[in-house]
Amino acid sequence: MQMTTTDDFRAHAHELIVDLDAATSAMMTLISEHRLSGPEWERVTQWQHEAYERWMTYLNTRSYPGPGDNTVGH
Repeated sequence: MQMTTTDDFRAHAHELIVDLDAATSAMMTLISEHRLSGPEWERVTQWQHEAYERWMTYLNTRSYPGPGDNTVGH
């Protein structure tokens, strides 16, 4: 089965969203544990920041698939 432009967009967007969600969840866990400093906080906040930047870059540099782009292979 050939992936369409829409399928490719969704697959990559899903990967980025899963990473951003995991990073945000890890950051919220540290917040709930009152661990707002130290190496783990630095690592997790950097991860969350970079995941967010990757997501925004993808959204801002992608040409969005049009309605007809998802018809190939269906």
